[in-house]
Amino acid sequence: MKIIIAPDSYKGTLSARQVAETIDKAVKACIPDAKTLLMPIADGGEGTIDAFGAQKRAVHVTGSQYEQVQSFYGVLGDTAIIELAACAGLPMAKRLAPETATTYGVGQLIRAALDAGFRKFIVALGGSSTNDMGCGMACALGVKFKNKLGNYFIPAGLSLADIESIDISALDPRIMESEIITMCDIDNPLCGEKGASYVFAPQKGAKADMLPRLDAAMLHASEMVKKFIGKDVANIPGAGAAGGCGAGMVAFLSSELRRGIDVVLDTKNFDAELADTDIVFTGEGRFDSQSIDGKAISGIAARTKPLNIPLIVLCGAADESEICYEMGVTAVFSIQRRAMAFKEAKLVNEPSLYKTAYNVMKLISCK
Repeated sequence: MKIIIAPDSYKGTLSARQVAETIDKAVKACIPDAKTLLMPIADGGEGTIDAFGAQKRAVHVTGSQYEQVQSFYGVLGDTAIIELAACAGLPMAKRLAPETATTYGVGQLIRAALDAGFRKFIVALGGSSTNDMGCGMACALGVKFKNKLGNYFIPAGLSLADIESIDISALDPRIMESEIITMCDIDNPLCGEKGASYVFAPQKGAKADMLPRLDAAMLHASEMVKKFIGKDVANIPGAGAAGGCGAGMVAFLSSELRRGIDVVLDTKNFDAELADTDIVFTGEGRFDSQSIDGKAISGIAARTKPLNIPLIVLCGAADESEICYEMGVTAVFSIQRRAMAFKEAKLVNEPSLYKTAYNVMKLISCK
C-alpha cells in the first residue's frame, strides 16, 4: 500500500512536517510495510519555505514597522523562495498598524537573492500584517514614488493616498531577467467591500472607521499605477492578497499570480506520485468552508478526485459541509475528543492526532 501524507500545519501547535511525521508513525504502526511519502504543504503563509523542504539563508532586513529583523529566504535548486511572512508577517509584527506597515523587507529579500545569482523566484504572500499594495517592496527594488511636494517617500497604508507619480526607470534590471511566480490563495480584488482593506485589514489591527480611508488610499494607488505604468490591477483576481501585494507583484514585478497550493504540488511532482497511490492523508488546524474555497485541501482534492483516490482529512476542529465531499474529500476526522481551550489543545494535539490516525488506519487495514 502506498500512502501520501500531505498536511498543512496546525497553526500555533504543530508544523506541517510534525503533522506528517505523526500520521506516518500511526500508519506504520498499523501497516509496517506501507510505503509512505511525506509531503508537508502550505498555501503561501508562514512555513511555506519549510513545506517546500528548501534550505534557509539568513538575511537582515526591514520589518513591517521599519525595525531591523533577522529574516531568511529559501533555496530549492535554482529557485529562491521568498516568504512575505518572514519579515512582514502577523506573528512577528512588533505592533499591528496597517496604516503604516511596509513590505520593504520583502523587496530586500528579493534583492539579496538576486545578489546571490538567483533568477527564478517563488514569492509566498500569505500571513501579512501590511496594507501597502507592495509599494514598500517596490521601493526596495528601485521604484520611486513622489508626493505632492515632489519628495520621494515609501508609501504605506494611508500614505498610498499621497502618491502623485511613479517612476519605474530605476527598477533593478535583474527583475526583468527573472521568472517570478507568486503564490496567492485568495481571489479578492484590490478594493471595495471584498477588497484587501475591508476584508483583511481588521485582523491586522485596523478599526472600522479606518477601513474606508485605507480602501480609498489603495484605490488611488491603483489609479497611479494605471496612469504611470499602464497596468490596470484593481480587479485582477488575487490583487487584494497580502494587503494588495498581489497587485503590486503584477504591477511592479510583472509576476504571475497562481494558487499557492498548485505551486507547491507542482513543485513536489504530486501528480506523478499519485499514479500508484492508494490513499492520501491531508489536514489542517481547522477545516471549514474556507478549506474548500481555494485553500490547500481543495487543491489536493481537485487532483485526487478524478483518480478516485480516497482523501482523508485529519484536523484539529471540523465544520465541514456536504460541499467538501462533492469536491473530493472522502472523510473528515477531528482529532479532538472533547472541547478544550487552545492552550490545552496545544499540549495534546500531537498524541490526539496519532490516536485518530491510528484508528483510521486500523479500520483501513482490517480484513
